[in-house]
Amino acid sequence: MYTKARFFKCALQVNPAGYIKYRGAQQTLSEDEYNQQLLTAALEAAIEVVGLADHGSVDGVDKLRSLFSQNGLVVFPGFEIASSEKIHFVCLFDESKTSQELERILGRLDLLDPQDGVLPTNLTAIQLIDKVKEIGGFIFAAHSTNDDGVLKRKMNHVWQHEALLAAQIPGTIEGLKEASEVLYYRAFTNKEDAYRREREMAALNAADVAKPEDIKNPGASCLVKMTKPCFASFKQAFLDAGSRVRLNSEKPENFASAIERVRFVGGYLDGVDIELSEHLNAVIGGRGTGKSTLLECIRFAMDLEPFGKEAKSKHDAILKNNLGKESGNVELIVRSATMHGRKFKVSRKYGNQPFVVDDQGSVMPYKPIDLLPGIELYGQNEIYEMTRDPHSRNQLIERFLEGDHANFDTTIDKILSSLKDNRESINRAKQQKADIEADVERLPKLQDQARQFQALGLDEKLKIIPKLEKEKQLGERITEEMERVGEAIVTLKDSLPDTTFLSDAALDELPHADLLKQQRLLLEQLTGKLTHAITELELMKQEATIGLAPLQQQIQSAIAGEEQTLESAFKDIPASQGKTGRQIGAEYQSLLKQIEQIRPKQTVLQNRQAQIDELYSQRKKLLLELAQETSARSSAMQKSVKSLNRKLEQKVRLKLQSEGNRQVFVNFLEGCKLEGVGAKKLAWVVEGDFSPANLAATIREGEQALKQSNWGLTPAVIQALCRMTESQLLQLEELLLPDTMAIELNVTHGEREANFRPIDDLSTGQQCTAVLHLLLLDNQDPLILDQPEDNLDNAFIAERIVSELRRAKLVRQFLFATHNANIPVFGDAEWIGVLSVDDNKGRILPEQQGAIDVPAIQQLSAEILEGGKSAFNQRREKYGFE
Repeated sequence: MYTKARFFKCALQVNPAGYIKYRGAQQTLSEDEYNQQLLTAALEAAIEVVGLADHGSVDGVDKLRSLFSQNGLVVFPGFEIASSEKIHFVCLFDESKTSQELERILGRLDLLDPQDGVLPTNLTAIQLIDKVKEIGGFIFAAHSTNDDGVLKRKMNHVWQHEALLAAQIPGTIEGLKEASEVLYYRAFTNKEDAYRREREMAALNAADVAKPEDIKNPGASCLVKMTKPCFASFKQAFLDAGSRVRLNSEKPENFASAIERVRFVGGYLDGVDIELSEHLNAVIGGRGTGKSTLLECIRFAMDLEPFGKEAKSKHDAILKNNLGKESGNVELIVRSATMHGRKFKVSRKYGNQPFVVDDQGSVMPYKPIDLLPGIELYGQNEIYEMTRDPHSRNQLIERFLEGDHANFDTTIDKILSSLKDNRESINRAKQQKADIEADVERLPKLQDQARQFQALGLDEKLKIIPKLEKEKQLGERITEEMERVGEAIVTLKDSLPDTTFLSDAALDELPHADLLKQQRLLLEQLTGKLTHAITELELMKQEATIGLAPLQQQIQSAIAGEEQTLESAFKDIPASQGKTGRQIGAEYQSLLKQIEQIRPKQTVLQNRQAQIDELYSQRKKLLLELAQETSARSSAMQKSVKSLNRKLEQKVRLKLQSEGNRQVFVNFLEGCKLEGVGAKKLAWVVEGDFSPANLAATIREGEQALKQSNWGLTPAVIQALCRMTESQLLQLEELLLPDTMAIELNVTHGEREANFRPIDDLSTGQQCTAVLHLLLLDNQDPLILDQPEDNLDNAFIAERIVSELRRAKLVRQFLFATHNANIPVFGDAEWIGVLSVDDNKGRILPEQQGAIDVPAIQQLSAEILEGGKSAFNQRREKYGFE
């Protein structure tokens, strides 16, 4: 069953066995031998359609047609004929035409002696072209650049005849630039005024096939796109040759992803099983037949999130109503470019997660999006919703930007992470410094109190107290050092090499397994030596611990003895100010202990300040690196935008404002809860061009620096900024402002001078057109749209979108649900599926699938998209079109 259009390789000037006599040579093969060899060569060359074109003769047609048809090749019978001006043409006819009918056609063309087919007809070229069209045949100019060709003879009036749709050339159109006559190239490219046509001439490669091997030559065949290879589709292809006729050298290779098949089990679309084209696909049908349901089910299977709450709500409702009631299942066959052309089945039942299965039937760990990471699917009005969200627009644009700018993001993220770590270290160091400062500030008071006790003569009597306190501190330090050694040994033990990753199973079948095994052996030897060393270290630590224990016990006992002696000495201290000697001694002892505990913190405070100074020094370096990287990224982004603008070909223009989104700046300051400063008083931030880091540095310099900044700050704002904490200023330094991207659409039509308007000044339809231009940019994964015409200007669809679709579909898959004839008809969709309803179920019948060259599709498209033939003709008449 033929359900989608594709290119068929056609050899359109094949001659039977007797043709060689025309060239003055003798045929050495019998007719049957010739035919069989020709068939073999045609099959080897992948020829699928053959045009028979002997000079003024139809002998041999029936035998060749019978043999070729039996082997799956389609044959268009015909002949080559010369006009009265001796211009040569090939005439082809319906595959059912018999040799007797062809002979009668030759008679109608005034070639009255078929036995002498070399002689020209009495008809002029114009008369011949018209007559063949009237009979229902197809005529093209044979070897147009040779002596008997229409271009060589400079027959421009023949070239311009609207019924002549194709001309044969020996190579490519570009190759005609090297021809002796520049006219040839200019005529085919429609740039020569005297040869200009309303519809460009289709170029064919269809060199004479005089012997079987000739059919393998690239110049002997060309490509014609049809749903089913038949004469009616063949003729119609030349009405849209730009899409449907190609030279062998022009066929683009398509390595893009594609959804090849969609199948439903259960639900409203139960039993629907369609194979999509890898190019342009269109689902048509009356309202309520299920076009949106089909697309939303594909979204469901691919696990894609709709854009916006309204789209999400609609998506959920469609699934519930059309899949949920019967727990339906959606199955996709996907070819993934990301996975180098591998095919997978994506299957998802309502209420379940999707499964991905490879072509061997194995369940894979991939998510559907892993197969088609760049897939785009937009339901009704989703494109419009996107146009209203600048962030989403920017995200869309960034996906199409090529260049080095993305390489900077990783570096910038690392710098920001380092700045955050630095900020947290500064905050911790400052807090620790503040805690120490509180203690150190007490030291002068404690020392003054100590001097009062010393006036009582206690200094000499109790001078051992600070010394005992020092010994206690040193004892604690010894314990800490031993604990650190223990922790180091544990860390070393945990860091021993693990060679499990180099097991025999892991190395099995690796090309250099022997070298890896040698390295494994060295690591194992290292592990053994380190394990032995760790055992020795643990023994050494144990010995030291054992040796230290009695010594620590002795010094603790000695200190306790000295303190006991002090207690006795307190009795000898005279009473004073109502306090006993014992009380005075205990207070002095406590005071000296505090002084000795705080005195070392003076050094710690100095060290902490040095640490803070070093952290700020590191921070300056990081901020410099951040400024350099963001500047370099902006430069790269500007280059990428310029490159993308060239691709958009004056249809849409992008303008990048580096770090242009200053609302992020405003939001940060609002979050700081500045006293008396609301959003209105922060307008100076939006209007300015200073960076967050610059503002932070100026705030640190004080009120005077802010006054001299010329940023339009009021005194109240200056005071509020000066009250910002250092922690807030550190965060402010790290704040990066996002870029803004202005989108402008060229609103002129045709070839007039471009007139760009910003997207916010456009109509809804024009806004959607601008975004759709971006969506049509190169992407290896499919684009699926539900009725994009709902929010598009019709003129832009016909003039802009369709022309881009015709180009882009060669290397990308598209699937549209549409009511607009421009997309499937002028876009020349390779697959059109007509949705209908039967017994409350959606159906896409096999006979209602195919391209516009299928009669049933023509009729249904006219009824659904145009309102029927009568309505179409009435509109045409009212528009005054012929």
